[in-house]
Amino acid sequence: MTTPRPHADDHAQEQEAWRWLLQRHAAEPGSDERAFQRWLAADPRHPQLYARAEAVWRLSAGPAARLAQEESAVLAEYLARMDAPRRTRRLSGPARRGPTWALATAACLLLALWTGGWWQPARWLGDLRADHVSAPGEIRALTLADGSQLVLDGDSALAVHFDGRERRIELLRGAASFKVVRNGLPFVVRAEGGEARVLGTEFEVRRLRLETRVTVAAGQVAVRAGETDGMPETVLHAGQRVAFANGRLEASETVDSSAALAWRQGWLAFYHAPLGEVLERLGDYYPGRIILLDAELAARRVTGSFPSADPHAVLNALQALLGFRQRELLGRVIVIH
Repeated sequence: MTTPRPHADDHAQEQEAWRWLLQRHAAEPGSDERAFQRWLAADPRHPQLYARAEAVWRLSAGPAARLAQEESAVLAEYLARMDAPRRTRRLSGPARRGPTWALATAACLLLALWTGGWWQPARWLGDLRADHVSAPGEIRALTLADGSQLVLDGDSALAVHFDGRERRIELLRGAASFKVVRNGLPFVVRAEGGEARVLGTEFEVRRLRLETRVTVAAGQVAVRAGETDGMPETVLHAGQRVAFANGRLEASETVDSSAALAWRQGWLAFYHAPLGEVLERLGDYYPGRIILLDAELAARRVTGSFPSADPHAVLNALQALLGFRQRELLGRVIVIH
């Protein structure tokens, strides 16, 4: 018995099902219903593809609502900066943000899907302050004015502030590794309210969704969870890492620093890491969003080394290992459940 070969246009038909779904959710009830019914009847695959898209849509409703809520304030600030005199009056203030604002945000998200992009105002707003930015999947090597070298991981941004007293870097998102030249001035990297301070060493600072991590490859780094003097700090040596979040500094741990910094050579290495963290890291190399809907699945542990240049291949390998389901929407959103 032979297995039927998939239709060559299966992917295109699936995308068409999603376009109909988005159009019907965005439009007035009943609009263009006849055209939709004609599309359903045009191919026996269409009803099944549409039902599958609708099931994923229902699963995604909660995370999508949270995403819109998280980014709506950032979007308002971004638009206000672009056109302050006119838009500030229309968008600022909690009293202005009700159902109409939520509908506008949802429309923006739908529009981004329709045009093949992804609406991420938080990224754009951060980039207004950045001196150096890397695109998803791009690894950028830079030399600073003092001769120190840094490497930006994919989808990262930072600002540089050098004066006569200290050399200060503000990591706005993502991660960067630093090889610092000694010149007598402190070298400070700040992220999420904490900081890493050195005179000369090689280390990485990485902002994740739930915490910021500092990993040392050579030398010593003093890390504290706040920027004010007198805060408790931990001194890291080569092969050590510490995490901080919300003003709290965790206990340091021993790690393989060469594996932790393998992203500079195009590899993502994990040891007993939660799948949620693995997907967050992988998202730095995918030009859109990877959304994980299952909290239990997010806690599953992963060990392995994966090439960062092909996020789809990594997801397929993880799918074979863990047995989850994945679906890519319009080439810009991957839903995993």
